[in-house]
Amino acid sequence: MQYRSTRGTTDQTLSSSQAVIQGLANDGGLFVPVDFPKPNINLSEFVKLTYQEQARQVLGWFFDDYSAEQLDQIVAAAYGDHWDDQTITPVSDDHAGQYYLELFHGPTLAFKDVALQTLPHLMTNAIKLEKVDRKIVILTATSGDTGTASMCGFQDVDGTQVIVFYPHNGVAPIQLKQMFTQPGDNLNIVAVEGNFDDAQTYVKQIFNDPDFREQLLIHHDQFSSANSMNIGRLIPQITYYFNAYTQLVQREVIQVGDKVNFSVPTGNFGDILAGYYAKKLGLPINKLICASDSNNVLTDFFKTGEYDKRRDFNVTISPSMDILVSSNLERLLFDAADQDYELISQLMDQLTTESHYQLPAKVYDRLSDFAAGFASEDEIRAEIKRVFTADHYALDPHTAVGSYVAHQYQKETGDSTPMIVVATASPYKFPETVYQALNDHEVEEAGLPAIKQLEKYLQTTPPAGIQTVFGPDHRTETVVKPAEMKAKISDILDLN
Repeated sequence: MQYRSTRGTTDQTLSSSQAVIQGLANDGGLFVPVDFPKPNINLSEFVKLTYQEQARQVLGWFFDDYSAEQLDQIVAAAYGDHWDDQTITPVSDDHAGQYYLELFHGPTLAFKDVALQTLPHLMTNAIKLEKVDRKIVILTATSGDTGTASMCGFQDVDGTQVIVFYPHNGVAPIQLKQMFTQPGDNLNIVAVEGNFDDAQTYVKQIFNDPDFREQLLIHHDQFSSANSMNIGRLIPQITYYFNAYTQLVQREVIQVGDKVNFSVPTGNFGDILAGYYAKKLGLPINKLICASDSNNVLTDFFKTGEYDKRRDFNVTISPSMDILVSSNLERLLFDAADQDYELISQLMDQLTTESHYQLPAKVYDRLSDFAAGFASEDEIRAEIKRVFTADHYALDPHTAVGSYVAHQYQKETGDSTPMIVVATASPYKFPETVYQALNDHEVEEAGLPAIKQLEKYLQTTPPAGIQTVFGPDHRTETVVKPAEMKAKISDILDLN
């Protein structure tokens, strides 16, 4: 397997281990396979495998420069006893006409754990393969969950330093508490004045600054990323689409070969892109439904072919989806455009300079695998209450977006294909919103007291991972302006 940039030729390709280490291409593009894998999958046999066995297969298709022994060790380390359900990503029973793919049984209670328990092991093995003698600096922007999950995954991993930028006052109280209470001498978090797009834009600019890259190399440092922009973060997410299908086959809800729909709460487009890659690999998916909150730039894009971020940025009750620039969409467009890197470069440059672009009709016509919709804050709250009232099943606000959009899609289209909603976080990560939606009253106090109040209302036991937020803080909040981010990195890395 060789990897190329979405904005460059195949003259400069990288192995999978090199792409994992580098994270983001030097030209600002994202790494994609030069030739997408075409495994000969016997789906009838594949559905008999455990989650770990399926993950091992998926990683092997994309990361073939790792040895079989390395991949076995990576999977064993990523998906062990630190998950509170040994299915890893269980699918719920049928609730109000939909199945929920629960991706929140890892240590930080969100879907990012599925990949970010894998990425550090991919990274450390890649460093060995490439004989890298530099410190890998994981530089990432987070809208909430990536920060916590990357800190947890890379905690005290030799040869790494983690720097997480997050929007000041733009993440949920429990998400913030998780970052503050996460131990690790190699971990750093910094708040940025502005929103997630501001943080992500400057992180990309810093990645692409050749002078700063050279300064890092002089100090034996090198940037990489824990965002889904890193191919090592994206690929592990493919597994849970296959595994969800497996579980429905095993329950005889569907037979091998039957199609399913997935509704995916979407911000940076990595999660739903993994579903698209699963379909390219041969998983029988009918529709991938892109579900957004009121930052509904993707909804408009899939309905019109125009990507237009010239709109207000809304801070919502689904903070991990408060994004107007969805980075991983670039990988989808590269595929739909038959790898026309010049077109992709032109579109991404136009988005930077003019804040919008219009897809050529021939490219837009190739996005028929997708449907799209969005939910307002009132609709999110109503969906949380609807599903709980119907089946005593609690949703977090992001999952509620996916559930609402899936429900609306079914009503509007009459599509009776089995619907799997990707449940991206535990309701206990957002107790304030969930409690208010169910009880029509605000919690008495945000943060840890809200968890206890929601626990009493739901009469369920919070997952084990939530206990970490009751520990002591290991860091304090530092706030910088976006233009000060580079100087803050220099300070952390002692580059001056």
